[in-house]
Amino acid sequence: MTQALGANGTAPLTGHELQSFFERDAIAVARELLACRLFVGNAGGRIVETEAYFPDDEASHAFRGPTRRNGAMFGRPGNVYIYRIYGMHWCLNFVCTPGSAVLIRAVEPEVGLAEMIARRGTDVPAQLCSGPGKLCQALGIDIALNDRLLDRKPFSIVPSARPADIVTGKRIGITKNAEAPWRFGILGSPYLSKPFR
Repeated sequence: MTQALGANGTAPLTGHELQSFFERDAIAVARELLACRLFVGNAGGRIVETEAYFPDDEASHAFRGPTRRNGAMFGRPGNVYIYRIYGMHWCLNFVCTPGSAVLIRAVEPEVGLAEMIARRGTDVPAQLCSGPGKLCQALGIDIALNDRLLDRKPFSIVPSARPADIVTGKRIGITKNAEAPWRFGILGSPYLSKPFR
């Protein structure tokens, strides 16, 4: 299948490799996820934008400790944490150390374009996955996929052979700890949720 290998022949992260990749500082993980390829079933592409969150970060769902809603965020490294914002959009996060996670903000669509177009109702590539809610809709992600590891179906994540050229900025859509420069993107990508200043 297309998602079995990345463009450079790299295999998806599984088992100990998956844990080792994610069991680190969320900023390091957020930066290194850029240019990795994320697949959900038969659709996916290159991660181009991320944000880091920590347990002592007022903007994080983990700030007040574990709850029924955020329990997956205190799970294993490489775990998936999904939540809803504004009562309408799903957001996809990957757990690092317990209580810290990386929000996946944008993906460059590469595989399964017909599925993404049908789900999103647009055939403009830059509009398919350019934001947390958009990429979840395009990739068919909802709460049913919460709290499972990234090496379990339908997920797979393939590391990049080369580091990306990274731009850094403030996180988007938050009011607490909004000055923290923990948003990261691939320099020059036309698939970002918003340009970096």
